[in-house]
Amino acid sequence: MAQTAFEDIVADFDFLEDWEDRYRYVIDHGKAMDPLDDALKVPATKVDGCASQVWLHPKIEDGVFSFTGDSDAMIVRGLISVLRALYNGSAVADVPKIDAPAELARLGLNDHLSAQRSNGLRAMIERIRLVAAEEARG
Repeated sequence: MAQTAFEDIVADFDFLEDWEDRYRYVIDHGKAMDPLDDALKVPATKVDGCASQVWLHPKIEDGVFSFTGDSDAMIVRGLISVLRALYNGSAVADVPKIDAPAELARLGLNDHLSAQRSNGLRAMIERIRLVAAEEARG
């Protein structure tokens, strides 16, 4: 069910055998993202439960889910980029059905993130799922 962009990340991770290279890859993905407009960095878009500052701004057009985001931590920006690859372009009704922990496990992220980062990643996934579920209910 994962998006093509996420499958590309999985393929790249398979190619990169060293975890430090994978970590750099995730950070580079975050650096490549456009920064979130400061006007969107408000309490309503802030994700609680993250060790760093994290904002997610969802957008739903014609039933298709996407989001932008930002963080003050480079690795978290990279994780946001990975989540965007997983979720963006999905039908809003399909977003809650995506098994993000299982998809991310394909990258081995759980084994290489600190407990705080893992908690933050879960908080981001929950926010994404909540927004999509609310939209799907109308």
